Amino acid sequence: MLTRKQHELLVFIQERLQSAGVPPSFDEMKDALDLKSKSGIHRLITALEERGFIRRLPNRARALEVIKSPDAGVTTKAAQVVDLSSARRSREDASRASAHRDVVPDSEAMAIPVMGRIAAGVPISAIQQNTHSIALPAEMIGLGEHYALEVKGDSMVDAGILDGDTVLIQKTDNASAGEIVVALVDDEEATLKRFRRRGDMISLEAANPAYETRELRASRVKVQGRLVGLIRRYH
Repeated sequence: MLTRKQHELLVFIQERLQSAGVPPSFDEMKDALDLKSKSGIHRLITALEERGFIRRLPNRARALEVIKSPDAGVTTKAAQVVDLSSARRSREDASRASAHRDVVPDSEAMAIPVMGRIAAGVPISAIQQNTHSIALPAEMIGLGEHYALEVKGDSMVDAGILDGDTVLIQKTDNASAGEIVVALVDDEEATLKRFRRRGDMISLEAANPAYETRELRASRVKVQGRLVGLIRRYH
């Protein structure tokens, strides 16, 4: 799922490619989205690339390729990052969340199981059993089966994933290059990393220069799901 600005930029890039055959400049994108600086455009482009919607072609200026339709990432009423301490939540809900009890969904929410912790750093033990549930807006949940994991570690900070966040995962056993996935290594280590396949090898890339990319034979890695959302609690 994409934020409103990410979706607007993706649509603008696609329309310009279709009409002119070349992607827009950073200045054109900045003006189209009414942003004050090109740094904001850079962050949006990076986010779109990380989510697998666009690809930056090497050694070519202004070379962008749209590889996933904007319609695949529309976010309407629910933002991709949900503030669980929002003032809209009642005191009773806040108390239940802070105590890690199950949250009972209302008619416009869905209960998502939280399956323990996932390492965004040195891999830890494989995913645990369901510990509790959280309620999320139905608009945030796409097709398929989903679950949530609590993030431990800082290897994905440059992708906006922080220690203590909760990630929303769509169950799948395959992934496209550049997607952030839950990878199970040797059936015993679960980790959250960016996925790339090179022949019979799989790269699990961190989003923090302090961590090295892991190169593993494909037979050692099982994709358990892909990242589709992020939940952050502000204390």
